[in-house]
Amino acid sequence: MLTILIIIIVLAFVFDYINGFHDAANAIATIVSTKVLTPFQAVVWAALFNFGAFFISKYIIGGFGIADTIAKSVVLQKGDTMALYVILAGLLSAIVWNLITWWFGIPSSSSHALIGGMIGAAVAHYQTFGVVVAQKVLPIIGFIVLAPLIGMFVAFVITIIIVNLCKRANPYKAERWFKRLQLVSSALFSLGHGSNDAQKVMGLIGAAMVASNYIPDLKSIPDWVPLSCFIAIGLGTMSGGWKIVKTMGTRITKVTPLEGVAAETAGAITLFFTEHFKIPVSTTHTITGSIIGVGATKRLSAVRWGVTVNLLWAWVLTIPVSAIMAAIFFYIMKIFA
Repeated sequence: MLTILIIIIVLAFVFDYINGFHDAANAIATIVSTKVLTPFQAVVWAALFNFGAFFISKYIIGGFGIADTIAKSVVLQKGDTMALYVILAGLLSAIVWNLITWWFGIPSSSSHALIGGMIGAAVAHYQTFGVVVAQKVLPIIGFIVLAPLIGMFVAFVITIIIVNLCKRANPYKAERWFKRLQLVSSALFSLGHGSNDAQKVMGLIGAAMVASNYIPDLKSIPDWVPLSCFIAIGLGTMSGGWKIVKTMGTRITKVTPLEGVAAETAGAITLFFTEHFKIPVSTTHTITGSIIGVGATKRLSAVRWGVTVNLLWAWVLTIPVSAIMAAIFFYIMKIFA
């Protein structure tokens, strides 16, 4: 059992790292596309704030609520040796889906891949949907739609306010100021990204530790776990995910520094709002909705809806495909367990 636990922890950090470079585009796409920072400068900037989110969550917010939600999304019986295989299967499924979507440059959700994987493996093991904790999972599924809509609405409102306030401003000076402000808005979004996504892996490791009787409950997670999770996602972000940067930064709509500030600020507000209610959301969905909201202020045709529809299909398919893959992984492991 200890060997499986160690494998889960190692793979969880691998997933966290992949999550970082897969989702790097979320935080840096607009700041790179507006040429405020070079790609290398942007990933270093985002990675620093990804890691800095650890201190915000621990010392300002005072806890890791999203980790708790992930860990309790399915019921795993304590002492059940196969429970660790459920977590391992879910984790493998999420890693595979992340790599597939990264390869094709599709900005999908790492968190929904993880949730889908956990659900699929747990149902495969216990042979009932009763193991899925509805009060934890349903809000996560609901925010597949709500997170991008909130980001879209907030970005639309912020853009309209900024445009009206800066009507008489000197265009050259205004652009220079908005380029500076993009450093602040991208930092805020990176804080939200780090806090939201690193906690998902932390919750997974916590669930594995409880299932293996390594710790009595989630409150007893050792300090090295959250710290390592935030470091891993920061390192992953520094590795970048350039195919997705291209999709997010240029293919959805053309983004100016003003619009970049609006999109990133709207994304950050959405992430902080959902973290307050302990709801894991997709940073990818959030920033995509925000970029669409910004584009829609010019005219609806400014948004490349063909690209957007393809993204929506990926979002809808993430949970069911991850669940099916996790069930397959679980059945394979059960043969050799």
